[in-house]
Amino acid sequence: MVTKMNDNKCELIQNLDKLHTTELGVGRIKNNLSLDVDDVVKWCSSKILKSNAIIVRKGKNWYVDIDNCEITVNAYSYTIITAHKIKK
Repeated sequence: MVTKMNDNKCELIQNLDKLHTTELGVGRIKNNLSLDVDDVVKWCSSKILKSNAIIVRKGKNWYVDIDNCEITVNAYSYTIITAHKIKK
């Protein structure tokens, strides 16, 4: 099942305050995206909120494509699982 929602009805955006990740997730995301930020969750949140973010739900995960990267978020726990650069 693939569900695509517009921004104002997106369940992910409505629950952005629940967004979090694990210590391992922080390391994985920083490494995959070559990030040098203190707050990975805040960085991901700001990307998810951008008007040009493409948010698609496939099964148990949300996939957010924005600025040549894809952020994967568990749809039930709102855990950021990973993020990686999109290879063109």
